[in-house]
Amino acid sequence: MCAKKRIALYGGTFDPVHVGHLEIARRVSELFEIERVLFIPAQTAPHKIGRLVTDPLHRFAMLVLATQDDPKLKISTFEIEAPDRRYTVDTLAHFVNVLGDSSELFFIMGADSWAEISTWRDWQRLLTMVNHIVVTRPGYRVEGPPSMSDRVKDIRSQPIPAKLDDCRSDTSVFLTDVVMNDVSATQIRSLANQRRFEELEKLVSTPVAQYIEKYGIYQESNED
Repeated sequence: MCAKKRIALYGGTFDPVHVGHLEIARRVSELFEIERVLFIPAQTAPHKIGRLVTDPLHRFAMLVLATQDDPKLKISTFEIEAPDRRYTVDTLAHFVNVLGDSSELFFIMGADSWAEISTWRDWQRLLTMVNHIVVTRPGYRVEGPPSMSDRVKDIRSQPIPAKLDDCRSDTSVFLTDVVMNDVSATQIRSLANQRRFEELEKLVSTPVAQYIEKYGIYQESNED
């Protein structure tokens, strides 16, 4: 009686979207029995202000190419349509308002983001709005705010799908090491800058690699 469809929200700059992002989306979808994973590319992430980020239209196009063959993976332009939408708490508020009555929402983040969560805007309210999934590597020490320890559920090494209570009344923070792929977007941009496209195709999907080559993306370094 309590079950709702589950939707995962996956934010980031995706500069570019790579095989690690796709594996996270698919493995988390299996683990939590997610019906839809919604990629939400940022206009510019607050913690990356000061670093040149690839034009949102290019990043959106690469996401379309990377996800086009998987009906569970969708893309939202909510953040890239307006430059003032920088904060995750505002994005979550929007999706809770639009989807919250019919769906149970999960927000995907990495262990590095979880370690810095107390620096995010309205972070304590943010953690009560939806469930959070912290994706970490096996054996990696995960650190977050001590005040949140009673809300954290460590489901690392659990079989797929995980057994979750559909009638939970409070939001939770789930720790999982279900994803083994550790890909660096910085490395990808470097390979593209050096026109090493054969190596690039091991880290991004073939259509994305072709798009990067066709439009000369990352030919001028956008690193600090």
